[in-house]
Amino acid sequence: MSPVLGQILTAVVTPFAEDGSVNLDAFKRLCVHLVENGSDGVVVAGTTGEAPTLTDEERLGLFAAALEAVGDRANVVAGTGTYSTAHSVHLTREAHKLGVDAFLVVTPYYNKPPVRGIVAHFEAIAAVSDKPIVVYNIPQRVVINLEPDTLVELAEIPNVQYVKQATPDLDQARRIVSESGLILLAGGDELLLPFLELGAKGGILVYTHIVGPRVRELVTRFGDGDAEGAREVEKELAPIIEALSVANPIPVKAALNMLGHEVGGHRLPLVEATEPEKAEIRGALERAGILTAARA
Repeated sequence: MSPVLGQILTAVVTPFAEDGSVNLDAFKRLCVHLVENGSDGVVVAGTTGEAPTLTDEERLGLFAAALEAVGDRANVVAGTGTYSTAHSVHLTREAHKLGVDAFLVVTPYYNKPPVRGIVAHFEAIAAVSDKPIVVYNIPQRVVINLEPDTLVELAEIPNVQYVKQATPDLDQARRIVSESGLILLAGGDELLLPFLELGAKGGILVYTHIVGPRVRELVTRFGDGDAEGAREVEKELAPIIEALSVANPIPVKAALNMLGHEVGGHRLPLVEATEPEKAEIRGALERAGILTAARA
């Protein structure tokens, strides 16, 4: 088993310029900001990074940019999973050549393959790299739920070593830890502390874009045996989690722009936050002490 990729990994947004192109300079600045504010690494071109709207060239450019910006001091996890096995294999092979540290591979979506197809999908991807693979189980988006029995099968593939679990089923998370041997990572901000309590080693998170130091404090307190202190931090961050929870990454991009990070807008079918949504996000940032009313 490889060492843990990190307790706090941020699923980083993809900044776009006014003309809709990928803004690599803003992306590199954001990666540095994240690593300097609590993140052990970045997950590039995942859901939060609007991966389905990126070309292969853009994805690979983002992987290379992340390595250039923070690769010497943080882990870079490349989102290479699609619903096509051949496409996922291609992206994984090319990302491996660039030198990324691991791959995030989502359950094949839309076409609903049987378990044996899912296992074959991961076997094919794992065959082109010896780097760790993070299985991304998010049934609310891909329709299929990877049951613990399936994850046990996937764990037999040597470099399938982690699971990003984005469903709040605590019993399933508990079984992943006890039965699969995979390293459990929380796949949602609201799941971080509950999953840590079940044996998770960390999370792939979104709110760390804006409250990274506080999330680091939560994880540190929990690791030091101060569960009550960790719960206090979690309670304090609840309004931020709620404000960012609708149609990710629309709210977090709005928040980052308010905070001066200039990550731009979105590619359709995603759209910018409405004025009422922005007001809610701004209020949450102000209550958390991250944004002053004068600056807003």
